[in-house]
Amino acid sequence: MARRSWIERDVVIVACAVSAGIHGALVPEHLDESMGAGLGFVVATVLLAALAVGLTLGIGSTGLVAAVAVFAGLLASYGLAITTGLPLLHPEPEAVDALALATKAVELVGLAAAGHLLLRGRAVALPITPRPKGRTT
Repeated sequence: MARRSWIERDVVIVACAVSAGIHGALVPEHLDESMGAGLGFVVATVLLAALAVGLTLGIGSTGLVAAVAVFAGLLASYGLAITTGLPLLHPEPEAVDALALATKAVELVGLAAAGHLLLRGRAVALPITPRPKGRTT
């Protein structure tokens, strides 16, 4: 497997882990706002953590498809949350803040890396094997 594929896979894993950590840390704050918002953050945390673990263990293209779906969903949800609000979860638009923008930037990078791996057809061959030494293409 090409070195670039390993790097892209690692980028997706790190993006999932970072986003899971941030969403998890924000659960109490969002539970104080509403049960719906808090549960939304719990679900995001669980999905992202499961993806980070699964991709680390080599679940391949299924995990990458799931990562694309979760990242796209989180990005779209945030877009709605800051413009119109999310019915039942967060009905009023929320203010844009630096942590949210940083999190969305991480998720966008993860989305791009997962999408690129899928488009290049490298997702099928992501087993747990030692990383290649030296330059590969």
